[in-house]
Amino acid sequence: MQKFKLNWAQFSDRFVHTALLRSFIKWIILGSGVGILSGTASAIFLMSLEYVTDLRMEHPWLLFLLPAGGALVSLLYLKLGKNSAKGNNLILEQINNGNETIPLRMTPLVLFGTLITHLFGGSAGREGTAVQMGASLAEGFGKLLRVSPVDRKILLICGISGGFGSIFGTPLAGTIFGLEVLAIGLIRHEALLPAFVASFVGHLVTTSFWGVSHLHYNVGAVPELSALVLLKVIFASILFGLTSILFSQLTHSLKKAYSYVFRNPMIKSAAGGLIIIGLVYLLGTRDYLGLSIPLIQDSFTEDVSPFAFLWKLIFTTLTLGAGFQGGEVTPLFAIGATLGNALSGFLHLYAPFLASLGFIAVFCGATNTPIACFLMGIELFGSNGANGAIYMFIACLVSYFFSGHTGIYTSQQIGISKSHLIQVPEGATLGTIKLGKKEKNGSEKS
Repeated sequence: MQKFKLNWAQFSDRFVHTALLRSFIKWIILGSGVGILSGTASAIFLMSLEYVTDLRMEHPWLLFLLPAGGALVSLLYLKLGKNSAKGNNLILEQINNGNETIPLRMTPLVLFGTLITHLFGGSAGREGTAVQMGASLAEGFGKLLRVSPVDRKILLICGISGGFGSIFGTPLAGTIFGLEVLAIGLIRHEALLPAFVASFVGHLVTTSFWGVSHLHYNVGAVPELSALVLLKVIFASILFGLTSILFSQLTHSLKKAYSYVFRNPMIKSAAGGLIIIGLVYLLGTRDYLGLSIPLIQDSFTEDVSPFAFLWKLIFTTLTLGAGFQGGEVTPLFAIGATLGNALSGFLHLYAPFLASLGFIAVFCGATNTPIACFLMGIELFGSNGANGAIYMFIACLVSYFFSGHTGIYTSQQIGISKSHLIQVPEGATLGTIKLGKKEKNGSEKS
């Protein structure tokens, strides 16, 4: 066997395209395997999510079970979760040279936890769930095939891309998201083909095999390219980026505050549920519960409350900070779309147009994935001519730049600083750089 491998290696060295063809076929097969697994998981999740959301709408009293639901999920993670509680950060750590295993139990735990959150009215999303399911299934798939450590990392990237592309129906954005989210300023091109195969196959499995449909939004008219419109778009995009900072920092701060006040994770989640219930009755509306898809749709068809973006931000950060399961991305869509709608009157721009920019730009600032978010805009809204694509790209770039070194994933590495004027230690993550600043400030005060 060793002699065969040596002969094959020598043959591949002489004929490069033989090795390339072998890798091409290999990753078509492995990427498709991950795509089938992640696409099926996303389909089951989306169908279940629609069911529990309809159930909550039909039975408003279910909201009062939110504290008990949160406590139950926290108990399950405490007893069974182990390192699964790290969520998306665990996945990023393992791709960026981590030495832990992503347990297969992550899939049923995050699926059940997210469905409980939405059944009882927590404000959360679905991307985190899809990515965690995709990555844990990819890990199990890799173990079954006994892949090498290098191939394992690529399979985990496939899990991210497969989960993201299949949950939103955006295979191109899913491809790049899996490559771009790992480290700010860097893209893992060696995983480009596998990630695309996983994302594309996952999307096809979800839509064609399982028959799950995805939402798309009509932007309508796009303004002609002009200096004035460009300045308005840049101004709005700066606000989108700053809003993403507010979301990220408030989420991290509330997680620490909840944990400081309530040392028991079950009591912490129950308390968070009670706060959400109190806010619902204080405001007299349930618009900010769950995914808030109707709120996003309204942003493209009519005027929404100018403070809708802020309330959705508060509801979501309070929910996630208390330890409820679910993603951040769909709430970020809602925050961005409603903020864009609110800015339309002030900036004298078409509301659906600004809503579409906010939709992708706030998400971009919070995840530091400008190319993926731009592609998502194209896939969800259509370029609507060259002007539409240019505005989307500008919105993503500006939001990405002004969000600074912040984000919703504390384990996201800073591969390249966003400015050469800002020095970042090699191997730093969003979490460690923030901790470093606190330590530095503390030493200066002392």
